[in-house]
Amino acid sequence: MATLSPLLKQATPVLAERGEGVYLYDADGRRHLDFTAGIGVTNTGHCHPRVVEAAQKQVGTLIHGQYTTVMHRPLLRLVEALGEVLPDGLDSLFFLNSGSEAVEASIRLARHATGRQNIVVFHGSFHGRTMGAAALTTAGTKFRAGIGPLMPGAAIAPFPQAFRYGWPEEEATRFALRELDYLLATASPASDTAAFIVEPVLGEGGYIPAPPAFLEGLRERADRHGILLIMDEVQTGFGRTGRFWGHEHSAARPDVLITAKGLASGFPLSAIAAPTALMEKARPGSQGGTYGGNAVSCAAALATLQVIADEDLVGNAARQGARLSDGLRKVAADHPEIGDVRGLGLMQAGEFTTPDGEPDAAAAARAHNAAAERGLLLLTCGAYGNVVRMIPPLIVTAEQIDDALGIWSHAVADAVG
Repeated sequence: MATLSPLLKQATPVLAERGEGVYLYDADGRRHLDFTAGIGVTNTGHCHPRVVEAAQKQVGTLIHGQYTTVMHRPLLRLVEALGEVLPDGLDSLFFLNSGSEAVEASIRLARHATGRQNIVVFHGSFHGRTMGAAALTTAGTKFRAGIGPLMPGAAIAPFPQAFRYGWPEEEATRFALRELDYLLATASPASDTAAFIVEPVLGEGGYIPAPPAFLEGLRERADRHGILLIMDEVQTGFGRTGRFWGHEHSAARPDVLITAKGLASGFPLSAIAAPTALMEKARPGSQGGTYGGNAVSCAAALATLQVIADEDLVGNAARQGARLSDGLRKVAADHPEIGDVRGLGLMQAGEFTTPDGEPDAAAAARAHNAAAERGLLLLTCGAYGNVVRMIPPLIVTAEQIDDALGIWSHAVADAVG
């Protein structure tokens, strides 16, 4: 008898039978508010009718047209549609299946294009679990321990985590940029550095938005030293932060953009985008894959883009995100065990701490579990597991936000006594 790997632990006790909008329904018919969205995947909600219709129609005509063997129209139409929402100049796309794959493809491209080896990442980063991506991941040791030696050439610089340092955001930003300059002067010479790769909001690292001045400082240094700036928008893209791309909260623009998760509303699809002149510097044979650009996934992604535009989901993420943030801050004001509330758009979190300011993973776990018992599904994150994050679908309404906040208030009270 076969079983799932014992390492695959569920974050919630739910056996999902079906999903509809912001809700999951279990085997007993109980309804759960899903504020995990499949870890930021189902931005259009579970089983959006237009996404379902597009996928069903495509399944009946062409499921798999391997895109280095034949071409298919869903892929060509998706390239055209993405051209309408990508940052100016990023006019060449390469499609893959997962965020980790896209990260690795971006690193391969950066090394080919620059002839340099080193990649600078930032403390708290999560870029994936595959061997190359794991070398770039510093959100926790569980993602990289016991598998060394890891890919060489990864250098780690501070991320401006103001709450962790106990500083104002401006001071944390100055510190992080100053330390990046020191890294380039000591451990990773600019002449050997191919790229900076950064999340506009740390995901697994604790839902910490990058201050605009930090991203703009990365852009300035990249330009000064001939280094590429890669924005990992796997979790922040497709409207999640209240802008279509997370980096749009700043004036910084990427040389390479990575997208996945919300791209196809639950179908496996990822991509990297770059200027054609840059993409042309990848070596022959370095881009490809059996399932990348799958026809059904591309059809779902096209429908996803249409739903996001027609239903103003980016605007809704900004509006409901503000409502969620305000509500979380009100709960935190009554419970000093929540040391910080932060996020952008519908990417919000609260960090649990002890009275002396140390991470309190036990309290976070109790609140997380209490919320699940009351019908609100959440996730934890952060290096110490003491951050509880909320990632509802972008279709969420004000009433559903308020329902979630009511449950959360009771869950926190249950957790901290």
